[in-house]
Amino acid sequence: MGEKAEAGPPTADGMRTGSIPATGAAAETGAGSGAGAAKAQFAAGTDADRRTRQETEAEAGAEVRAGAAKAQFEPGADADRPSPQETGAEGGARARAVPGAASVGGALGDPPSETETQHRATAEVETATAAFVHALRGAETELVAAFAMWRRYERGLPGEAGARRQALVGVVGRCAEAGRRLDAEAAALDQVRGLEGPGAGMALDVAEGRFRALAARTVAAHATLAALRERYAPSATDPVTGSVEQAKDRLLFATAHLNATRRSIDAADGDGTARNLRAAEGAVAQAEILVTGVERLATRLREAAALVPAALTGAEAELTAARHGRSRASLATGELNARLAHADGVLAAVREELTGALPYDPLDALRRITRAVDRLDVGRSGVLDTAALLVARTSLESADDFVTVHRGAVGPEARALLSEAARTPVAGARAAFEADTAARAARGLAERDVRAHGTPYPDTTTIGLPGAVLGGILLAEDPDGGPPATFGGPATRGRRHVRAPG
Repeated sequence: MGEKAEAGPPTADGMRTGSIPATGAAAETGAGSGAGAAKAQFAAGTDADRRTRQETEAEAGAEVRAGAAKAQFEPGADADRPSPQETGAEGGARARAVPGAASVGGALGDPPSETETQHRATAEVETATAAFVHALRGAETELVAAFAMWRRYERGLPGEAGARRQALVGVVGRCAEAGRRLDAEAAALDQVRGLEGPGAGMALDVAEGRFRALAARTVAAHATLAALRERYAPSATDPVTGSVEQAKDRLLFATAHLNATRRSIDAADGDGTARNLRAAEGAVAQAEILVTGVERLATRLREAAALVPAALTGAEAELTAARHGRSRASLATGELNARLAHADGVLAAVREELTGALPYDPLDALRRITRAVDRLDVGRSGVLDTAALLVARTSLESADDFVTVHRGAVGPEARALLSEAARTPVAGARAAFEADTAARAARGLAERDVRAHGTPYPDTTTIGLPGAVLGGILLAEDPDGGPPATFGGPATRGRRHVRAPG
């Protein structure tokens, strides 16, 4: 159940660049690739086909506090576990500490500033994780190439039978190379992280600290989403429908595994510690994606609402230019008049929505304005290009998030289409339209895959297990959901498997 290589906010420049964990060890990400010659099935555990935010998957955190009224998460820790107050400041400080980054006297014997200490810590982390980032980037390159080959194959290119067979061989070979690169670094990453030994305590402190912060953000996201639903049309918030509930589900799952991690550390059970901590880290990472999606959509809607009046003004100027014969398209008079009439109708409808009593969807309004005027081919104003780019960026981000948090169920068609959309150079409105269309189609395919997959383990009593399997946090190889997805290729991604004694 692979993760995609997050290259963006779904463009190459927007690759999510999540921070490398400040523990001096690379965060693990589920990975693996397995391709079928006929369908080029990219294995769902491969983090290389996921953008950079998942390169260093956030290390999840801590006790869950929940109250029904406030959607708070209650800690379920053991009695001897430190309280959130006890682990808050201390845990955060320990989490930021990196071996070799101890304070030393400055030029005048003074300790280094906090900024200097952070820079030193960051440098050590980058050095420790360079090989793993390199492997992940290399695997990502292989999968991007495989996706491109697969998309051409699906379009009937090349046409000759032998060449088509060779193209499939190339797809499989690229996927195998991606997995090999990740497998080669898996053992070294385990040594750096040291989750079976002393490194587990520090990693758990980091996870707990991040979780506490995310729990508060989840509560705020619930209020944010409620406000968005009051202010905008239902279509505006459709991309994040259910996101807060899914985030809470992931956090509850994380709580159980963080508590289990604490017990495993106390019992000196290294394998159990590593397995439970990886499951918790993966769950919190996905909860963060879901919560961030709500926060980001609120920002995008505000930006779009502020841009709609200017876009209407720019569109009017385009229509005026077209009426005076400045369209670059060779259109018959009747065709030009039809396009002008259509654009007039779209602009009138948007103005009515702006001045009406009912809420509207500003992103959809921008999409309709820019596409209607584009058909006149006058030569766009800057504001319309800006509007088209905002719409495309939002669609790419939404599709990327959905695939990421449902990677256990999303198949190759959606992934390949999203990869193609993310690689599209979004320079100008036409390219933005293409990226927007491809991203929305990719999300539609991904949603279809999730519906077809259904709910795994429908009768389970384990909190959060179905969501963890759909999200690819667990690899769904056993009745309990299987091992947690871990940095590596097909041979190593399930290595955190703790089997019952036989």
